[in-house]
Amino acid sequence: MKMARRRKQAAHENHERWLVSYADFITLLFAFFVVMFATSQGDKMKAKQVSDSVKAALEDGKFSAVMRAVLGKEKAKVAVPPTDDPGVPKHIEVRVVTVPSPEPGKGPGMADLGPSLKLLTEELKEEIAAGRVQIAMEARGLAISFKEAALFPSGEYSVSPKLHPALAKVAKAMMKVPNPVRLEGHTDSMPIRTGRFHSNWELSAARSIAVLELLTTDFQVPTSRMSIGGYADTAPLYGNDTEEGRARNRRVDLIILNQVGVLGEPAKAVAPKSGAVPSG
Repeated sequence: MKMARRRKQAAHENHERWLVSYADFITLLFAFFVVMFATSQGDKMKAKQVSDSVKAALEDGKFSAVMRAVLGKEKAKVAVPPTDDPGVPKHIEVRVVTVPSPEPGKGPGMADLGPSLKLLTEELKEEIAAGRVQIAMEARGLAISFKEAALFPSGEYSVSPKLHPALAKVAKAMMKVPNPVRLEGHTDSMPIRTGRFHSNWELSAARSIAVLELLTTDFQVPTSRMSIGGYADTAPLYGNDTEEGRARNRRVDLIILNQVGVLGEPAKAVAPKSGAVPSG
């Protein structure tokens, strides 16, 4: 009786080929940090001993223990040749920690600004239709632009009471998200020099401060969430060669920042311990 020939099973596709490139990358990265450590040492002899120890560990195959730790996400220790110098480590410890990637557009203490854009577009539709307010989602966050005619008399910085209802709606939306807010004042290119303002820089900054104070005193927005900036005529949206263009450039932009926008803000210092006196 002839035995039926068994069909040759199809080979399974190798889904772990990426480990080869990953292992090469980890090896190069490890070597890079060794070089950085060696170049930072003032004692050249000690640096050479560390370098020779690492080289010996790699050539003797001991680095495979590190790679097993990387691929298995565990801790490993690689021994290096003994030395009498107490400054040279007896082993190299590698610990692999998996850090979850943040959701795109978000971060700790940040909220999605899509709902705020939809809410403000609906509630400020009259102001938007009249050309007094403009809303747009930018790469750095949600930008609410108030035109000069809606906020201030020409050359002044006191906020017009007519715009208080619109600012109240914006403040309400701000309080629904934890994101920080930046107030940016802008002017046209026409120079100003009065007893109060010596330049457009001062005028643009004063207008930002005026809006900040109004949001703080009338609508209870915490000052810790806000920052101000004065850009004078350095960031025009339109050409300054016409009156219409100059009028559109005279504005205050309120930016509810997203994760990208926050990168441009200075880092906040940690509060000193009680009784500690900061130096400098």
